[in-house]
Amino acid sequence: QVQLVESGGGLVQAGGSLRLSCAASGSIFRINVMGWYRQAPGKQRELVAAINSGGSTAYAESVKGRFTISRDNAKNTVDLQMNGLKPEDTAVYYCYLNQYWGQGTQVTVSS
Repeated sequence: QVQLVESGGGLVQAGGSLRLSCAASGSIFRINVMGWYRQAPGKQRELVAAINSGGSTAYAESVKGRFTISRDNAKNTVDLQMNGLKPEDTAVYYCYLNQYWGQGTQVTVSS
């Protein structure tokens, strides 16, 4: 089993920044994918960004150039630096590692 604990959500004005962090613990395979999904009210969950254990990254088109994902393999953590936030970024953000999910953290961007 793997446990994921997220932190860093909150309320920010449009144009502002937030940094989300996720720490994984438990039985973690060395080779894995970590990342972030988000789900806005009334919408499907969507991939925001992902990074594999080799450091390769992928981003949703809507966040490219604004969000940066990074990880620390030694600490089993993944961060999401979010700059230039927009009201449409408002959602619950979920950390994942392979098939495991965190509980989610709310990000609200006011206009």
